[in-house]
Amino acid sequence: MNSKVMNLIDAVREIPDGAEIAFGGFAITRSPVAFACEMIRQNKKDLNIYQPIVCMATDMLVGAKSVKKLSYGGGSLDRFGRMERINEAFENKTIDAREFSGLSLTYRFLAGSLGVPYIPTKTLLGTDILKNLLDKKDESVMISESPYGDGEKYVFMKALNPDYAVIHAPYADEKGNVLIDGPVWDLELAKAAKKLYVTVDQIISNEYIKMHPEKVVIPNVYTHAVIEVPYGAYPTAVYKMYDYDSDMLTKYAKTNKKQEDFDLFIDEYVTGTSNHNEFLEKCGGISALNKLKADPVYGYKKVWGDKYE
Repeated sequence: MNSKVMNLIDAVREIPDGAEIAFGGFAITRSPVAFACEMIRQNKKDLNIYQPIVCMATDMLVGAKSVKKLSYGGGSLDRFGRMERINEAFENKTIDAREFSGLSLTYRFLAGSLGVPYIPTKTLLGTDILKNLLDKKDESVMISESPYGDGEKYVFMKALNPDYAVIHAPYADEKGNVLIDGPVWDLELAKAAKKLYVTVDQIISNEYIKMHPEKVVIPNVYTHAVIEVPYGAYPTAVYKMYDYDSDMLTKYAKTNKKQEDFDLFIDEYVTGTSNHNEFLEKCGGISALNKLKADPVYGYKKVWGDKYE
């Protein structure tokens, strides 16, 4: 068996400063928080990040001054608040922020995963998003008529094959076959990347994969490294594994409003801890994590009786 298992510290060491990197995750679900925190600990700089819908991990990296350029399609901390570090950096122009829609950026990854140079679409036509990209002379978009002579206009989205991609998933085997329960929005970027890093809550046996090949959503041919990090998306959720931590997300949404408060948060919870296990202990440890375990039927934590959060 050709094992693709790595530890988190060594995996992050492979990402150079200035890297072009795509992140999976969606707001407060399957956000690769452990990977992002380790990048902050290792003081990664000048990152060029792509993400269809930004998640907590990306907001943390922007706030930690690790990001030079961000191409994204919006996002929030859902009911807990906004991505204030990203919003402030966008408004103050401290990073090169390029706004797409989540769909249009995903189309770019789709083209990259298919091995084609571009993909035609009518999304973005007539929008300020497209106008702003054209005003910035962003090379990833252009407007042209259909080559079939019907007079229809299309937006041609340039294929995107980032050097690196990082996603979080509940399971993978040692060979890099990845299993994800519930909605999946990481497939295009995962398959488009030159090197895909997957943090997982648990590494499972290849024998299980052979018994249930239909559960594999990302085959091992796409995976560069598998990193076992239990609760690697905490405090965000992983469907059917654990729910999000409302208390921790509320705390983060308050501290990310001002840079000085955010810096204190990072000092205490990220650079003040040596690894993800210490981060989890700082956030409440096993007693807090046990409260988040997902009900096997509903996929989210059970609060009391038949009621769910």
